[in-house]
Amino acid sequence: MKLWRNQTMKNIVIVGAGPGLGMSIAKKFGQNGFRVALIARNKEKLNQLVQELEGLGVEAVAYQADILNKAEIGLAFAEIKEKYGFIDVLEYSPTPSIDTVANTLEVTEENAFYQFQFNVMGAISSIREVLPDMLDKQDGALLFTTGAAAINPVPMMGNVGIAVSGLRNYILNLSSELKDKGIYAGHVSIGIWMQPNSGVQDKIADIWYDMYTKRDRVEELVTDDHVS
Repeated sequence: MKLWRNQTMKNIVIVGAGPGLGMSIAKKFGQNGFRVALIARNKEKLNQLVQELEGLGVEAVAYQADILNKAEIGLAFAEIKEKYGFIDVLEYSPTPSIDTVANTLEVTEENAFYQFQFNVMGAISSIREVLPDMLDKQDGALLFTTGAAAINPVPMMGNVGIAVSGLRNYILNLSSELKDKGIYAGHVSIGIWMQPNSGVQDKIADIWYDMYTKRDRVEELVTDDHVS
């Protein structure tokens, strides 16, 4: 049995962290007793987020990694676990560049495969870095944020929808397999446009923290009714 250190605080890792929703989730969990580890490709932007979080009294660290690179993801998680120990929460919410999105009639093998790698394989790589320890401890949470195409067909998100609907299937299966093992798996699907500085991101972070703490539902589709 492993001896987990630093038990007075919990740790959340946000994969695909950015100044929008990722930052809002970091603030919400950070202000509720979590240390925050951010993973993304842009080190400079990550450092800016860390400085902002530290200014709010939240302990935060940043690790540069490309979610398409399994080795980089593994190294980032290894360094986080070396520094903080047990990872209580994994939140996965990378956003693909609009340049990689294809309408249904423009889907090709190549652009569909890219979205599968980005949304599904990146998630699997991240999950495999934390799930064995969660199973060992019989505790933890796996949180996944996607767009509405995961639930409802959106023709303009043709290749993305193929990937995120598959990811949703995996999340629901994880929930079924893990709910009796002390581990929560949840999914938030965002069905609204998130304008910068609109406050919508903070409201979605509130929804996530409510789902994490109550564990009374596996998924939620966020609509205008949630944030009005």
